[in-house]
Parts: sequence; C-alpha cells; structure tokens
Amino acid sequence: MMFHEMKEKDVEKVLNTNVKHGLTQKEVEKKRKQFGWNELDEGEKQSALLLFFSQFKDFMTLVLLGATLVSGFLGEYIDAIAIIAIVLINGFLGYFQERKAEKSLQALKEMSAPQVTVLRDGNWTKIMSREVVVGDIMRFSSGDRIGADLRIFEANNLEIEESALTGESIPSAKNTEIITKKDVGLGDMNNMAFMGTMVTRGNGIGIVTGIGMKTAMGEIAHMIQNADVMETPLQRRLEQLGKILIVVALLLTLLVVVVGVVHGHDLYSMFLAGVSLAVAAIPEGLPAIVTVALSLGVQRMIRKNAIVRKLPAVETLGCASVICSDKTGTMTQNKMTVTHIWSGGKSWSVSGTGYYPEGGFYFKDNEIKPQNEKSLYQLLTFGLLCNHAELKARDKDFYLDGDPTDGALLVSAMKAGLTRESLQGQFTIEKEFPFDSNRKMMSVVVRDKNNRRFVITKGAPDVLIGLCESVLWEGRQVLFHSEYMTQTQRVIEELAGKALRNIAIAFKPLDNQIDIQSEEEAEKDLIFIGLQGMIDPPRPEVKQAIKECKEAGIKTVMITGDHVITAKAIAKELGILQTNSKVLDGQALNNMNVDELEDIVDDVSVFARVSPEHKLKIVKALQNRGHIVAMTGDGVNDAPAIKSADIGISMGITGTDVAKESSSLILLDDNFATIKAAIKEGRNIYENIRKFIRYLLASNVGEILVMLFAMILYLPLPLVPIQILWVNLVTDGLPAMALGLDQPEDNVMKRKPRHPKEGVFARGLGWKVVSRGFLIGIATIIAFITVYRQHLDNLAYAQTIAFATLVLAQLIHVFDCRSERSIFSRNPFGNLYLVGAVLSSVILMLGVIYIPSLQPVFHTVPIIPRDWLLILGMSSIPTFMLAGSLFVRKKE
Repeated sequence: MMFHEMKEKDVEKVLNTNVKHGLTQKEVEKKRKQFGWNELDEGEKQSALLLFFSQFKDFMTLVLLGATLVSGFLGEYIDAIAIIAIVLINGFLGYFQERKAEKSLQALKEMSAPQVTVLRDGNWTKIMSREVVVGDIMRFSSGDRIGADLRIFEANNLEIEESALTGESIPSAKNTEIITKKDVGLGDMNNMAFMGTMVTRGNGIGIVTGIGMKTAMGEIAHMIQNADVMETPLQRRLEQLGKILIVVALLLTLLVVVVGVVHGHDLYSMFLAGVSLAVAAIPEGLPAIVTVALSLGVQRMIRKNAIVRKLPAVETLGCASVICSDKTGTMTQNKMTVTHIWSGGKSWSVSGTGYYPEGGFYFKDNEIKPQNEKSLYQLLTFGLLCNHAELKARDKDFYLDGDPTDGALLVSAMKAGLTRESLQGQFTIEKEFPFDSNRKMMSVVVRDKNNRRFVITKGAPDVLIGLCESVLWEGRQVLFHSEYMTQTQRVIEELAGKALRNIAIAFKPLDNQIDIQSEEEAEKDLIFIGLQGMIDPPRPEVKQAIKECKEAGIKTVMITGDHVITAKAIAKELGILQTNSKVLDGQALNNMNVDELEDIVDDVSVFARVSPEHKLKIVKALQNRGHIVAMTGDGVNDAPAIKSADIGISMGITGTDVAKESSSLILLDDNFATIKAAIKEGRNIYENIRKFIRYLLASNVGEILVMLFAMILYLPLPLVPIQILWVNLVTDGLPAMALGLDQPEDNVMKRKPRHPKEGVFARGLGWKVVSRGFLIGIATIIAFITVYRQHLDNLAYAQTIAFATLVLAQLIHVFDCRSERSIFSRNPFGNLYLVGAVLSSVILMLGVIYIPSLQPVFHTVPIIPRDWLLILGMSSIPTFMLAGSLFVRKKE
C-alpha cells in the first residue's frame, strides 16, 4: 500500500492500531500468526547430510578408503572394516565439531541482534527487532537502527542514513507531511523510515507498515542474507601452516615407504602403512579444532557479559596494549545522583542515592521545602521538562530507561514532588532540539498554561554560560557580567573538585510570533538559572581490574566529556592518574594534529572535556606509536573511532545500534571489568590454541619418527596401519579438544601483550614440538627393540608394546602442554575435562589390548604386568627428562 500518500489516521485505521496505546498482547499474537516474524529469509544452508559427507573430501582420507577397499578384495576383511569404522568415527567427530561451531556463531548472531522500542498496552517496551509486528508503534532516536518499515507521524530534527537502500551517503531529512507526487523513489519518501537504516540525528515515532521480507530491505535481501564466515588471521596462518605440514608429512611418509620397500617389506603393507601414517600425521583437523576453540572461548566470554561480534577480535584481545575507556557507566556505576544544587549565589544539598525517588533538600544542614525556594523549584522544573528519561519500578526497586544524566535530573525533581504527569497540564513541549555531542546541549520550546512561550536549555556549564547574557541572582535577573561569571565558574570548579558532574540550565522567554527554526536561534541570549551537581560513583571492581591490566602491560586511558577537575578526581581514585601522567582537554586536542598528539600521547592518562570526534585522533596517535588499541563508545559519533580501533568495544545497555554495528565486542553490562575479563579470556584462547598445536604436532612427529627409525634400522613395522589410525583418532583427538577448555595460567595477566605479528612457533614452541616429538619417537622405538629382541618369534607382542608406549607417551605429554613453563607448574587436576579425556583414552587402549574380540582387529596381544614397568618408564622419558632438566636449571 502507498502509506506515504496516506494521513496518519488512515494508516492507523488500515493497520488496525492505536498510536496512543499501541497494540495489545492479544493483537500482537494475532498479527504474528498473520504476518510471521520480522526477519529476512536466510539463504539455503548446507544440509546435515552434505556437511557429514564433506568430512571425507580430504584427499588422503579418500586414498585410505581406496586402499581399504583393495585390502577388502585381498581378503583382509577385519582390517578393512576396522579402518572404515575409524574413518567414519573421525567423520562424525568432525561433523559435530563443525555443527557446534555453526550453532555457536548462530547464537552470537541472535544475541547481537538489534533491539527496538515499541508501544505495547500503553507502555514503551524494548523488544528484539524480530518480535515487531505490523501496526506496532515504534520510537527511535539518534544512533538507533530502524527495525522495520515505518510511516513516520512524529519527527524532531530527524535525519536517517539510507545508503544501504538508496546509495545516497548524505542522511535524509525526515518529516510527517503527506507525499502527493506519484512514482516516488525510496530516497524521496521523506515520511517513511526503512528497515536496516540508521538514525543519525533527532528522534521520531512511526507506525510499522512492513516487516521481514515485506520491507524495502527484504526486496534486496540477497545482498545481505549470507555474510561470509569470517576467518581470523590465526586461522589463515594455520591453514598456510597446514599446507606446509602436509607437504612435509607426505615427504616423510614417502621416505618411510621407500626405505621400507628397499629393506624388504612388501609394497602393499608399506603402502597401507604409509597412507595410514599420512592420515595420522597430517593435521587436517587443526582448522576445525581452532574454530571450536574460538567458539568455546566466545561462549565463555558471553557468560562473562562480553559478546564477540567479529572473531578476529578474540586473538587481537591478547595483543591489546592500551584500553581507551569512557568513564561514565563503564568505569562508574552509571547511576547519576544529584547531590548539590546551586542557583544565583545559593547552594543546597540533596539526600538520597541512586534512582530511588526519595530524599530531602538542605540549606546549611537545615531541611527546606523546595516549593518555597523559587529559583530552586524553577531549576528542578526545567530540568524535568528538558528530559527524556523514565523511571520504572521493578521488584521493589527502580531502574532507568534513558540517559543517566537525564535520570539524575528526573529523580531530583521527583524528590521535590514534581512528576512528568503533574506538569503535563501546565506545560506543552512544542519543539525539541535533541542533545548533540558537538553542541553539548539540548533545548526544548515550551508553552505554559498561561500561553507564555520560552526556551529551556540544559548542557555543559562551560559551554552554556558563554551563551547567556543574563543570570538569575538572588531572585533577580541581572546582566551576566564578569563578577557573576567569575563566581559561577568558581562554583563549577568547586563542584567538579568533588568529582561532581555539573549540568547547567538556562531559559529565555519567547514572543508568541517567533518561530524558532534552528538550535542557533534557540540557544542564544539565554538567562542562566543554575547548576545541578551529580556524582556517578566508581564501580567497586574497576580499580582492581585497572591494577591487573597494568600488571599485564596494558595502559588504561580514561576518556570523558566531564570537566578536567572531575576527571582527575575519579582517575586518581581508580589508580589511572600517576604522578607523571598528563591530563589533556578537548581544547588542547583541537589545537593539535595527529603527529603532535603522537609525541605526547604515551604520557597522557586522562582525556577530559572531549567530544567523540576527538577519539579518532586519539586512536590514530596511539596506533602510530605502535599500540594495539581497544576503544569503547556508545554514541553515533563514536562509531568512526570504534571502527578504526584494533578492538572496537560498544556498550550493550546504553550503546546505540550504530556503535554496536561498528564494534567487534559488545559489553552486555557496560562494565570496564568485563573488558579486562575479555582480554584475559582472549589471551587464554590463544594460549590454548598454542597448547593443542604443540600437542598435535609433537605427537605427529613422534608417530612418523617411530616408523622412520624402524625402517632405517632394518626393523619390522613397529605399528600396523590400524594402530596408527587408532592413535590418531583417540589419543590425538580427545585430549587436544580438552586442551581447548583449559583455564588460564595464574600468570596470564602478568605477561606483556603479545606482538600481533608473533608467529605460531614463537617463544620456543617449534623447539618443544621437535624435541618432544623426537623423544616420543626414540622412547617408542627403544621399547619396541627391547621387547622384539626378547621375543623374536612374537612380532605382535613387540608391536603392542610400541603401541602402548606411544599412546602413554602422548597422554603424559599432554599435561606438559598445559604450561609454557613446566609440567610441575600446574595442578594436573586443574582441567577435569583433560583428566577425563586421558582416562577415557587409557581405558580404550586397555580395551584394545585385553578384550579378546578386539585383539584380532587391532593386531594386539595381552601385555604381561612386568612389561608395563618398561612401558611406563619409556613413555615418561620424553616429558620428564626435559621438564626435569628445566626445573634443575631454574633452581640453579
């Protein structure tokens, strides 16, 4: 339907809704049955069956299956069936790993979906955008993403960026006027808002006219349906490493086969052994395990209130060297409370904390009635009129819907008995000029019950006093000359010195004939009324988090729009501001270019009185100094800095959708301590990935060398193909996965940040892989030779000994992989998943050796108790020999 051509009442009638009360829950359910959910159809997903079969497309697996078929034709049925069974089990494991990663990413996608505010049963309520139905009344403001197609019926300085639909990068100004022109394009529908577009200025209300695929965005849904799965730089590096390892493994395997054939082994046996060895040695599961480790880590981050929107952020977190954090709400509790009020030479204190609307007003320790103080009561009234916050009750407590500063002004007015409802009959708001971070102000045009009109402005005191020509002083309006200006500025500094944030309020009468069209007209020649000083106390856990970040080599920088004195007071309390630290304000930043800022940025710990635009300059200067920067933000203007930072962090509670879209990490609780927890988890994920790379590759090196040493020494095969495949499936797979669940080491936040270009084998990992792999191979071949020489007529027994030694050597080595230091530095029971995986591998190994029905399948025979001492001794050598020597060197 042509909703842009219809009047508001007609749209309301056609869609069977009510703009004053919204839809009822019953109507919502009825409409949902009729129109469905508000979501775009997803492209075709790979079926479970195809995903399962894709596990067998690996070239070496296909060669192994081909070789197995040949062995079946040659009558080796038990071998053929056993190998196929192991390949199938391996396929199922790969399938479940990929499915888990897919589900994790889908859960993340759902959790980071936008929310919208709709009118339901007469109350404004936040819901997920997919729950919107046709006929909903939706409210939106600067920074929000539009959740459905809307016919706008209220617009205040509203501008919406629609480039995703129209290609026009300049935001479109919106209004409520009917469009009579025919054949109007989307870009010219100024009374409509469309799903997926962003509000860049102002606010408005509209009626939902289309959802899901019945929106303008739905018509071009193919452009956004299937976003590419993002690979992290680490995953790409490991993929390249995997290709190199494949070549190396194939060359070594070929060498084993050639040497074996030259030394008299039959070609078929060596071919089957070679293919099995190649399948076991090639770490084809490495990318899948990395994906699972990343997704498991991401799930842990969700439990700690951090949603990762972009996977590369997980590994970048471990490299972060500077956190640039907003103060309000992130380092503080975001429960602003007015404690001091000043007007025209007189001060009052206000009792009560948080958002509980009860408290008293005191003048020189004596409680007073605010109604008896004209300037105080006027200041409180105007603070409530120029305000969007709403206070709601829940479980005998109150919570705020809106900006915390507005919330503080609302609660201080309510303590004086003022409510928005009580003012509705006395004042009508005719026009609004929304808060803008550049102006640092918000204004409304108001008409009172006596038909008098005036402008009310609230904003940053240092900006607002410059726009005032008069001041209310001791009940009289006087010119705002230097004496009053000086006294006012002294009060601002005194309140800021107490770590209070000051909001100034001014007004001016208007002639009824004057039609204010712009902020510039409204916000000049004002009359200054006074200040409300509010405090937002630091979160108790933030000081410790900042201390831990410092120990981890991460500098914390506070960024705030507050006064310099207020910022200093909070920064000192939190331990951010050190003796030699500098504080820089917005004015100084304006006079600097990025190069000049770069020269001093390492010494600056606090940026005060800054606008969001300054954040980009700060990010660039820090990055030019070689830092990996995490930057927080919540507003529309924060988006460029969030996007430019190495780790962009948005606020889950107060953040706009624009900020969230630009970020790679969302804090569900808006808490600085959550950033620290995310960095710790990011470091741990990377370390866990290194752990199972170390384990898998050392195990693979050991397996190849066992066979190579045997061929060089003219020995029989120490392992048969089915045993090699079993080791690959059970001993390599389960413990490697369990390493991905390992808890952080106690020193993970006491190390310096990792360099972003650090290689996978840095910090001695390459040496550990080769040395442990070499020792595992040596220990296994020695155990094989020792027993083979004693039982020349019983090759199967020697092979069983070699098999058990290799398995146990790897299972002991896995505990050594838990630490960069030594196997002795961590409690072996600190990872119960790993203990369970090792025990299950041991039980399965014993089953293969001692269960009669499995012995012919795996070519094993029972081991006598005495020989277990040899096995345990040899399998302990690779881990404890090197760990012991390291331990001795450290003691010396």
